[in-house]
Amino acid sequence: MECCSNLESLPEDCVCAILSYISPPEACRFSLVSPTLRSAADSDLVWKTFLPSDYKDIVSRAFNPFTLKPSSYKQLFYQLCHPLLIDGGNKSFKLDKSSGKKSYIISARELSIAWSDEPMVWNWRPIPESRFAEATELRTGNWLEIEGKIRTGILTPNTSYAAYLIMNVSHRAYGLDCAPSEVSVAVGKRVKRKRVYVGYKDEKKRTMETLMYGNRTEMLGNWVIEEEGIGGPCKREDGWMEIELGEFFSGQGDEEIRMSLKEVGYQLKGGLLLEGIQVRPKIPCPLQTPN
Repeated sequence: MECCSNLESLPEDCVCAILSYISPPEACRFSLVSPTLRSAADSDLVWKTFLPSDYKDIVSRAFNPFTLKPSSYKQLFYQLCHPLLIDGGNKSFKLDKSSGKKSYIISARELSIAWSDEPMVWNWRPIPESRFAEATELRTGNWLEIEGKIRTGILTPNTSYAAYLIMNVSHRAYGLDCAPSEVSVAVGKRVKRKRVYVGYKDEKKRTMETLMYGNRTEMLGNWVIEEEGIGGPCKREDGWMEIELGEFFSGQGDEEIRMSLKEVGYQLKGGLLLEGIQVRPKIPCPLQTPN
C-alpha cells in the first residue's frame, strides 16, 4: 500500500510512464486501487503502449471495420483480444490479453495444398464451425502435402512461437492413421522436423482397415509401432483439433517462416477437415515445485 501511496503523489504522466512497463492485467488491477490511479491506469498513454506498433495497419485490414468502434486505446486493446478477420477474411488476428503478443490464423485458402484445385481430391465448402467463409475436406488421395508461410516481421519481436495445423477428422475418415506424417518449421536454412499422426485408430476402424487393405496395413502397422515419441492431434477450445508443426523464435528481423505437413505415400486416405495454420506465442510450462 505504501508503494501505491507513493505513486499517487506523483504527477499523472509520471504514473502513466511507470504503468506502461507492467502487463495489461496488472494495469487493470491498479485501476481498482484508487480514483487517482484509475485515471492513470485507464489512460490512453498507458494502453497505447500495450498495442503492437503496427496496430493501425492491422485495423485498416479488418474484413469488417464496423466491428471496431473503440472509444479508447484500452477498449481497442480488448477488442483486438477477440479474433479479428483481416485480409479479405482469409486470416484471423488476435492479441493475447495477458501479454499483448500477436497471433495469426492463416486460412486453408491461403495455404499451399497439393491437388487443392482437384474437386475429386479436396472439397471446398462452408463449414459451420469454421471462422472462415470456407474450409476444405480431403475426399480421397494418396499425397498429403500442406504448407503455409508467414514472416517474423509481422509477429511480436523476440518471442517464442509455435505453429499448429487446425484440423478435424470426419466420421468417414480412413487411412489417416496408417503411417505418421512429417511436420516441419523452417527459418531460412534452419529446419526442425518431427513426425506426427494425423489421426488415431480405434478398434472399429482397425478392423475395417484390415478388411480393406489386408496385409499392407499390417506391414504399415508393424512399422509404425516401432516408432516412438510421435505426436498426434490435440483438442482445442474452439471445437477443432490441432497438430503442432514446430517452434521458432521471432527475433528482431523479418525472416520467412515455412510450416508444413507432408505424408507422401501410396496409402489412400480421406476425411481430413482443414481450417488453416495458427501461429501463436508458445506458452512456457509452469515451474514444477518440489514436494
